[in-house]
Amino acid sequence: MAVQAVKWRTGGCHCGAVRFEVAAPDEIELIDCNCSICSKTGYLHLIVPKANFRLLKGQDKLTAYTFNTGAAKHLFCSVCGIKSFYVPRSHPDGYSVNFRCLDAADFASIITTEFDGKYWEANAGSLAPLEGEP
Repeated sequence: MAVQAVKWRTGGCHCGAVRFEVAAPDEIELIDCNCSICSKTGYLHLIVPKANFRLLKGQDKLTAYTFNTGAAKHLFCSVCGIKSFYVPRSHPDGYSVNFRCLDAADFASIITTEFDGKYWEANAGSLAPLEGEP
């Protein structure tokens, strides 16, 4: 598969206290996970390497939540409560951006793949690695 050019797209939480940019190609694949936290929040994952993510403002407004193994670092805006991105357990050297928190994203193609996160350990191997990961 050919490497696609990426462009920077902006996003943020509901109140605007947290703003970020993410570099992503025009054709993306989202992950719709059914684990307890993703299903309750309606999170749609766009997972990117750390180099493709920039926090523009709001570091001081972020609050962290961890559970189970503590590997995932769920980051919420302390003002409005929205989790617009976090460090996922599956890709600790990247970020998962909530696609629904991007500003009027204009993508040529969006594919959504279901992931059975209720049984994370049994299914984690099916997640695609980030570019550059073994």
